[in-house]
Amino acid sequence: MKKARPVIALIILVIIALAVKGTLYTVSEVEQVIITQFGKPVGEPITEAGLNVKMPFIQDVNAIDKRVLEWDGEPSDMPTKDKLYISVDLFARWRITDPLQYFLRLRDERSAQSRLDDILGSETRNAVAKHELIEIIRTTKDRQPLRDALLIEAVRDLTLGNLVPIKKGRQVVEEEIFIAAAEKVRVFGIELLDIRFKRINYNASVRPKIYDRMISERRQIAERFLSEGYGEAARIRGNRVRDLNKIQSEAYRQVEEIRGLADAKAAEIYALAYNQNPQAVSLYEFTRTMQAYRSIMAENTTLVLSTESDLFKFLKGVYPPEAIKLTSEKQ
Repeated sequence: MKKARPVIALIILVIIALAVKGTLYTVSEVEQVIITQFGKPVGEPITEAGLNVKMPFIQDVNAIDKRVLEWDGEPSDMPTKDKLYISVDLFARWRITDPLQYFLRLRDERSAQSRLDDILGSETRNAVAKHELIEIIRTTKDRQPLRDALLIEAVRDLTLGNLVPIKKGRQVVEEEIFIAAAEKVRVFGIELLDIRFKRINYNASVRPKIYDRMISERRQIAERFLSEGYGEAARIRGNRVRDLNKIQSEAYRQVEEIRGLADAKAAEIYALAYNQNPQAVSLYEFTRTMQAYRSIMAENTTLVLSTESDLFKFLKGVYPPEAIKLTSEKQ
């Protein structure tokens, strides 16, 4: 009997320890607790951190996180209003504001994530289907395109490179998804804090066609610049030829004027020099005739002249009279 007393005492101590352990529980700063009895919630949710008491064995502690939680959806393909299939990757932040409602409807975080997948995916699909692609990827309505400084003057009067105007933009589309989804998740005791597009890309099946179209558009722009450049080059070359011809004609005119003035001056000087007496006139005629001979006569040159020609009279002294007479008779 005496040997059984320590065993009984040990059993009693174990029972007391289990009872105390089953009675006392702690709530941390990052969680809130729902007490259930036989699977049903009892009492109000405990949201304050500290040590609390419950009925042992028949009541259970269900901890619920009260921190800001993350929802990160999988990329999903969906069509836009302009019939372009895009892959949308979305993320959101949420927290549990009504733990009792959350526990009754969802029980755990896995169920909450699954329900968020359904709601946010559905609202995102609806919002994307109501807007064109440009509204989903653009943010600022009055954003100006970046252009190379060298091209600013060339495209100032053109619509080339201008951004397509938008009415809403990505932020407004995100707000529409947020408002619609927040109302639906509120019934689960969840508060939706924020929602953002993480990545938007073309569907893999249409991406090569989109890239080809982009390349084609850029090639058209390049060809347009090239054609305008060729036209400008032709205009510059035409102006250059025109200006060159104008300069040459003006220079030729000035040369001819100067030459005419020089000839007139030379003639005046000759006239003043050779009109002083008959001997000077004869000398002038002789020198001018000699200059004419030099200009018109070369080796093996044949001249047919009249005997009364001014050019012929000086040749009489160069050849014997018989040769000149014979030549004259043959003529």
